[in-house]
Amino acid sequence: MSKICQITGKKRMVGNNVSHANNKSKRTFEVNLFKKKFFMPETGEWITLKVSANGLKTINKIGVEEAVKRGRKNGLIA
Repeated sequence: MSKICQITGKKRMVGNNVSHANNKSKRTFEVNLFKKKFFMPETGEWITLKVSANGLKTINKIGVEEAVKRGRKNGLIA
């Protein structure tokens, strides 16, 4: 399973750990993902999505139907 938000498309970023002596080594910045179930009123069924904290805020703002529609349009939800 990939660590990608199904609403916003956020995914892992790569950067550097920088020590006090300015030595650099690669590291990853992981996404804050949750497995969350949402009720779709129009179809009357539950769906499970992997969403980030920012994705939850988006769902609260625009609604779950519109968020899922955008995710499908962007190819993030199968």
